[in-house]
Amino acid sequence: MIFLTTLPLFWIMISASRGGHWGAWMPSSISAFEGTCVSIPCRFDFPDELRPAVVHGVWYFNSPYPKNYPPVVFKSRTQVVHESFQGRSRLLGDLGLRNCTLLLSTLSPELGGKYYFRGDLGGYNQYTFSEHSVLDIINTPNIVVPPEVVAGSEVEVSCMVPDNCPELRPELSWLGHEGLGEPTVLGRLREDEGTWVQVSLLHFVPTREANGHRLGCQAAFPNTTLQFEGYASLDVKYPPVIVEMNSSVEAIEGSHVSLLCGADSNPLPLLTWMRDGTVLSEAVAESLYLDLEEVTPGEDGVYACLAENAYGQDNRTVELSVMYAPRKPTVNGTVVAVEGETVSILCSTQSNPDPILTIFKEKQILATVIYESQLQLELPAVTPEDDGEYWCVAENQYGQTATAFNLSVEFAPIILLESHCAAARDTVQCLCVVKSNPEPSVAFELPSRNVTVNETEREFVYSERSGLLLTSILTLRGQAQAPPRVICTSRNLYGTQSLELPFQGAHRLMWAKIGPVGAVVAFAILIAIVCYITQTRRKKNVTESPSFSAGDNPHVLYSPEFRISGAPDKYESKRRLGSERRLLGLRGEPPELDLSYSHSDLGKQPTKDSYTLTEELAEYAEIRVK
Repeated sequence: MIFLTTLPLFWIMISASRGGHWGAWMPSSISAFEGTCVSIPCRFDFPDELRPAVVHGVWYFNSPYPKNYPPVVFKSRTQVVHESFQGRSRLLGDLGLRNCTLLLSTLSPELGGKYYFRGDLGGYNQYTFSEHSVLDIINTPNIVVPPEVVAGSEVEVSCMVPDNCPELRPELSWLGHEGLGEPTVLGRLREDEGTWVQVSLLHFVPTREANGHRLGCQAAFPNTTLQFEGYASLDVKYPPVIVEMNSSVEAIEGSHVSLLCGADSNPLPLLTWMRDGTVLSEAVAESLYLDLEEVTPGEDGVYACLAENAYGQDNRTVELSVMYAPRKPTVNGTVVAVEGETVSILCSTQSNPDPILTIFKEKQILATVIYESQLQLELPAVTPEDDGEYWCVAENQYGQTATAFNLSVEFAPIILLESHCAAARDTVQCLCVVKSNPEPSVAFELPSRNVTVNETEREFVYSERSGLLLTSILTLRGQAQAPPRVICTSRNLYGTQSLELPFQGAHRLMWAKIGPVGAVVAFAILIAIVCYITQTRRKKNVTESPSFSAGDNPHVLYSPEFRISGAPDKYESKRRLGSERRLLGLRGEPPELDLSYSHSDLGKQPTKDSYTLTEELAEYAEIRVK
């Protein structure tokens, strides 16, 4: 500690020594530059009653006891000294005035050590004082830096050199202080124990860039070649600043990702990787990696790096974008609608980047969006043509996926114009094709006969559904000569439609369906059947009724089956005729009937080329009249 105006403790001790006791006072330590000199201030005292005529003294080096023969630094009686001190030591003080100040010149490192003074008053009045001074030979100035230098806060750095040589005075200058501040020289100051120092101060506000800066002080002695330099590195404390970090990162799903965070601070910061408030990794270090193995879309998001020490903190974020193919689209919306309603269907998916979404129907693009996760399909007024299977396809550069969905449009039955009746020899076949959703009921009405046949009567009506089309076929036997009017009626919960079926030539229905080869086969089979029936009729002596006569209400009867293995007996024929008569509500005996046959009477399942109906139809039975 430097005292500028306070009276040094050494001189206080001198004043208090006037008590007549043996004692000595000198600085406990003193320093000087190599090659210069040093003056060791010294005072001693002895009992007043001794009153010596002459006072002598001796300075010893490193030991206070003469019996150990320590090197003599100075001896007033004989001027005999150790060779190391020859020409280097002399007494500056007056022993008679109890001043024992010693001057040592041309200092070298081997002169550093302890120096003891022994008072010699003659005879036995000799006393070696235990008090001593330690001489330190130095060759560098002392730069004093505060224990804590914080960036942004003003500091004072001092350069202190000993100034205890009356023959040489040091001059101080700063080295490497450019940009820090201008020095202030305080000059020569006296220390507590009577020693002197030269002091120069440097005030500045350090920055983080000044950390580790090498600051120097030089002590030069004019008119000599003696120069001494000392250096100190600034340990500037400052809060962390994140200086190294990934920019936004894109990674493909399943790949490895490594995120780096590096910070500049003093002391080292605590680095922490966090996501959504959860600590993922931390360490006290200059940099910290966060490794993510086989990343998933769930790890997509913002990651934060926090750097902190006792002087502050800093944080930065990085966004990780995990790229992946679209997930299977989901479809929400109307899947069943009534004709004329507005239909809204939403197709959505997840992907990164956002996909191209497209809705197809029968390879036709209905709607598409680019780089959107949702696609809305609006059908303002659905028609039966909108019914069917749709596909929602999502794709980006990492893959493609699709979802199928069905739109069911419900509407009233529509009987198509292709519906008609056709006569072939003694058979009338009526085809009613209905387009409807949901599936309708179909009934054939014969108004002139007061007969209605429902599709549920499988013996007489064959029905087959394909998609929205329902095809029903009614077969009438023995009606080719005078075919009745046939009305097809179809109904569901949305409405009813009826259509009187027009008649077409038999060949237009038959030959178009079975083809030339089938026609030949069918013709041969028909000839065989006709021959067989003719012979059977002759045996049974049964007359045939040709057809319905105009204007009357004939009794229409149909034989249930005709077996190739043989004709039914007379009793069985009469029983069947009576049953059919009752079904018609007739009175009296029916006229003789044509014996017709059904396809099943052939005893075998027909081939596609051996029958006169369409390829889609299977077998048919005769009509049951209500």
